[in-house]
Amino acid sequence: MSRIERIRTPLILVNFKTYIEATGKRGVELAKIADQVSRDSGVTIAVAPQFTDLKTVTEAVEIPVFSQHIDPIKPGAYTGHVLAEAVKAAGASATLLNHSERRIKISEIEEVLSLARISDLVTLVCTDTPGVSAAVASLNPDMIAIEPPDLIGTGVAVSKARPELITNAIRRIRSVNNSVDILCGAGVTTAEDVGKALELGTRGVLVSSSVVKGTNPGQLLENMTDEVLRSK
Repeated sequence: MSRIERIRTPLILVNFKTYIEATGKRGVELAKIADQVSRDSGVTIAVAPQFTDLKTVTEAVEIPVFSQHIDPIKPGAYTGHVLAEAVKAAGASATLLNHSERRIKISEIEEVLSLARISDLVTLVCTDTPGVSAAVASLNPDMIAIEPPDLIGTGVAVSKARPELITNAIRRIRSVNNSVDILCGAGVTTAEDVGKALELGTRGVLVSSSVVKGTNPGQLLENMTDEVLRSK
């Protein structure tokens, strides 16, 4: 089984960022909620906890666990950096790259993709424009997530506010890469946002504060998975 086959789409990826609501034991509990909803619905939900929680989260759940980042380094004298082999050893099966809150250069993305493949990590690269999306697609990541940074955390979903950005990015990506899975993020808050994203041609969404800081994350994830099932 290939790396990407281990993470089926449509995918809902919950990025824990560094929110206190998803730190330590609270992060493990949130991951367990996501795991339960995924098992009940049959829809793939993944989580991206903080580095310090990777091992405890991966030991507590069966859903895919993403690292939030890895650096373009090999084992050696790189204090404070994040090693691909280390997140793999902690149990992660995949990694985010180039999130708007942790941007790296295109040349670094290419290097990190190579390191991730060596460590058998699925890669999801975040992009902000159709042009960048196409450039990244040419590097053959497993997934691309289109996320305009100005909408992140606003509660205004890109699938509603800028549907043309998604469709244009998909068109540009497909001009150079027919196999990469395309997701979107930024402001995804409701089940309706998820449905709209899938309607536009994506294979899933990245969500964060709406789930992590919400009063009932389990119910929200259930609503989102219902929308995924309706779209099939």
